[in-house]
Amino acid sequence: MLEVGMKGTAQTKVTEENTAKAFCSGALDVFATPAMLSLMEETCWKMIQPELGDGEGSVGTKVDISHDRASAIGHTITCEAVLTEIDRRRLVFEVTCFDGDNVIGKGTHERFIINNEKFMEKALG
Repeated sequence: MLEVGMKGTAQTKVTEENTAKAFCSGALDVFATPAMLSLMEETCWKMIQPELGDGEGSVGTKVDISHDRASAIGHTITCEAVLTEIDRRRLVFEVTCFDGDNVIGKGTHERFIINNEKFMEKALG
């Protein structure tokens, strides 16, 4: 059952594959903002998926984040997410990413619960 206050975490290691240079979002070998966003979304959907019904999933629809500190290759990034709002099928999360004890990024992420089959039918057109 989905409840406000639910928490989830996920981790990734900064590698050459998730740097700004690799994502073409910059020229440096530091953790890319798109990679941080991906970790935030992963943390949220994996946290709620076990609580959804058969055939249900969720899709990200909105993000408002800041990426405030660089992280070099070899560092471990941890994302913590908290479900802060449930409005029928709309879910809002507070997300924070850490490099050790340092906050490197934070913000909010919105997802909608969907019926997977119907969603794919619409997407395929």
